Amino acid sequence: MTWWDDVLADPVIREKVPQATLETLQMVGVASLLTLVLGLPLGVLLHTTSAGGLTPQRAVSAVTGFVVNIGRSLPFVILMIAVLPFTRWVVGTTLGWQAAVVPLTLGAVPFFARLVESALREVSPGKVEAARVMGSTRRKILGSVLVREALPAIVAAATVTVIALVSFSAMAGVIGGGGLGALAISYGYQRFNTPVMIACVVLILVVVQAVQIVGDALTRRLDHR
Repeated sequence: MTWWDDVLADPVIREKVPQATLETLQMVGVASLLTLVLGLPLGVLLHTTSAGGLTPQRAVSAVTGFVVNIGRSLPFVILMIAVLPFTRWVVGTTLGWQAAVVPLTLGAVPFFARLVESALREVSPGKVEAARVMGSTRRKILGSVLVREALPAIVAAATVTVIALVSFSAMAGVIGGGGLGALAISYGYQRFNTPVMIACVVLILVVVQAVQIVGDALTRRLDHR
């Protein structure tokens, strides 16, 4: 019997790894969707209300930036523990992949929002001014100029964020978040099962590479420079 046959014969790998992989994909998928939905408008708000934005509002920009900076400054493990009461209130439990979605989203939204803000800031001011001269409304400038021109960079930012969420999902296993991270800790580390640990690491790397490949392909497709 080969080493590969020994690995496949492990009941943990045969029975629990597929389920843990599915949980990781569900966890990252839902958290990514929520992050995109919440983080994109937040990033747009950060840019448009800043000095030099479409609608500069110093107070709004300062408050929004302060909240975002707090969210970005907290280490994810501490954030997970700090929001346990909120997680229980939202989903009714602090265990499982559904519960892990809450801190994952809270940790990723500020990160993605800042990346969106940076992407919008890179759009040439000349294009914005040209749209203003042509009589475009602020809403049209925002959608047809700023977001459209920054779309490749926003997609690249989304790719970075999803990959970060994969890493965060592994850390969610520390508090029983489910997925490959929880399996690697409970069976690979605590029970000294090296094949399980290796299997979890390899699958996480596969997911990360798949996300990177898809994200790079979309970015190249959208970039017409």
